[in-house]
Amino acid sequence: MKPRLSLVAAALFGAVAGATAIYQSHGNRAHNAYAQALPTHQTPPARDGGVVVQLCDGVTATEVKGLKPGEQMTHAQALAVTGKLMDEWQRKHPDQHWVMAQAETTTAAPAGAPSAGPTHETGGTGAATGGAQLKTQQGDTYASFHSRDYMIWQAETDAFVDYGNKVFHSASLLGSTIGVSCDMCHPNAANTHPETYPKYQVQLQRVALLRDMIDWCIENPVKGHTLSSDDPKMRALEAYILAQRKGTALAYGKH
Repeated sequence: MKPRLSLVAAALFGAVAGATAIYQSHGNRAHNAYAQALPTHQTPPARDGGVVVQLCDGVTATEVKGLKPGEQMTHAQALAVTGKLMDEWQRKHPDQHWVMAQAETTTAAPAGAPSAGPTHETGGTGAATGGAQLKTQQGDTYASFHSRDYMIWQAETDAFVDYGNKVFHSASLLGSTIGVSCDMCHPNAANTHPETYPKYQVQLQRVALLRDMIDWCIENPVKGHTLSSDDPKMRALEAYILAQRKGTALAYGKH
């Protein structure tokens, strides 16, 4: 073999080997992720006969004195306790950019509210006392995520979207009685515009969600039977259509 051809063959072989290694590496990561044990959170024991409330991080906790097992706090009391815990978590994680769902507000704890005792991690003094002004916050749920979690989430999400892809392109899976599938009018979910829902849909003569329009299409152009909102096929179809518009700005109500 001539030297030049040898170099080309070696390059092609290296490219194929590299692609194979990447594919195998992705598969191995997903397999190893499922093989690892899930982290467990141990709630600290109550020290003063109350109920221990713990954040999703599995670390930050406080005991609500005067609250007996099986009893419920009022909404205001629960906000006071969780607000205290979130303040504690944010003090310990000043580098974390917490995404808040709404602006911080100030709520007065009602008289007789159970006192939030010391946090077991730091031994600090609780701030939830009757009549005190307390900060309450609402935001995303926090948890201690591991690389295993991210690998599992990605693998499960990819599989879910892939199933939606199959349903979208299959007249049989859609239940079509005439052999029509969604992709025949919407190749790769084009012209579905999921980012514009909810919006008034002329065909339905009402404000519709994406799943409502999917059902209309299955029942009419596809000539099949509508799906319930929790049907795995409906959920997968929504996931696939949304995945195809990744990065598109939301514009509900747009026509």
